[in-house]
Amino acid sequence: MTRHASNSNTVLKVQGLGKEYKLYASPRERLKALVTGHARHRSHWALRDVSFELQRGQCIGVIGDNGAGKSSLLKLLAGTLQPSTGTIERVGRITAILELGAGFHPDFSGRDNLYFGGSLIGIDHAEMARLEPGIIEFCELGEALDRPVKTYSSGMAVRLAFALVTAVQPDVLIIDEALAVGDQHFQKKCVERIMEFRSNGCTILFCSHSPYHIRHLCDVALWLKGGQVAQFGATEPVLAAYDHHTRQRLADELPVHEHYGQEAPQPAPAAEAPVAAIDAGSACILSVDVKDLGEAQGERPPVLHSNDLVVTITARGRGDERPNIGFMIEQSKGVGITSLATHEDGAAPVQLEDGSWRSVLTFPDLPLHSGDYVISAFLFDETGLAVYDEWFQFLHFSFIFPKPLPGLVRLPHHWS
Repeated sequence: MTRHASNSNTVLKVQGLGKEYKLYASPRERLKALVTGHARHRSHWALRDVSFELQRGQCIGVIGDNGAGKSSLLKLLAGTLQPSTGTIERVGRITAILELGAGFHPDFSGRDNLYFGGSLIGIDHAEMARLEPGIIEFCELGEALDRPVKTYSSGMAVRLAFALVTAVQPDVLIIDEALAVGDQHFQKKCVERIMEFRSNGCTILFCSHSPYHIRHLCDVALWLKGGQVAQFGATEPVLAAYDHHTRQRLADELPVHEHYGQEAPQPAPAAEAPVAAIDAGSACILSVDVKDLGEAQGERPPVLHSNDLVVTITARGRGDERPNIGFMIEQSKGVGITSLATHEDGAAPVQLEDGSWRSVLTFPDLPLHSGDYVISAFLFDETGLAVYDEWFQFLHFSFIFPKPLPGLVRLPHHWS
């Protein structure tokens, strides 16, 4: 059931929301149920008893495992599904960036689909005529706009769809997974438009598997578990609880010998650049070099022959834009240890004579105990929101601390 929210500052209020799917053993059983009026199904509740409230200008992140009910929630809020129980109270225009381009007619031109698709989201012909020049400029399709959509690549269709659904700033913007779509240039335009909406007071509901983006964008977070609210509140505590849940689940899935500290086979170290990063012309990571790193011995990762961890990351940016560089170190098949980024630390990369960018990250007297570790590198735009490239867990290495003490890290301390 949908109502209008009563509180002037509340734009979205969800109470006791539930979505039930009736599952039948066969089409014949469904027919028998219709004829006899007797239930012959079993129920699957994708959502049950979900309640929360959003104020104008807030940004909420929705997190949860696959199958937790995130997509069902977004579709219910967008109005493409109807709830089985509970109420949704809305204020103003709601725009959902879900399956971009799914509603386009393949035989219509891109221009015709603007008017057709616009009518489906409440934009009449006269308003679309007014918005059309801005949409055309944003999607950058040129003469392709007058070709049938069935001739478009998936990227072109997504460009047109994003430009259409964001042509008018909504009161509530629902985003499923991707902050942006398409190539790097268009991705940045999408991020900028979404951030402009947010700065103008638009309420944003953002569903993502990326804790990084939720942490940087969202005021509050909603963790769904098995279709129910596991936790709702300030972003950092919710993310911490979800991270603990995720790591516990992964630990439960490890083979028994790994629980008891026996050495498990390690994957061969992947020290070469990922293929996707070598795309000429786009912003990408060019190299990641670790000083004093030995050679891999068979399937064993190379050993760091130094007490310092010195990592040099070189990247290519986009035009004159100064990019940002990120770094992460984790235990191999274990917990994350630290994540860093130049835009978080106020440490800009240095531009080299050939136009590329370089950052050198040093961990003096690396405060880790003996173990196997894995590093990742990331390339961001100047805002730190658009991710241009990532070398995720691309290099494993081993570190030997001379004192045989248990634990993971050596914390700053003193005795008295």
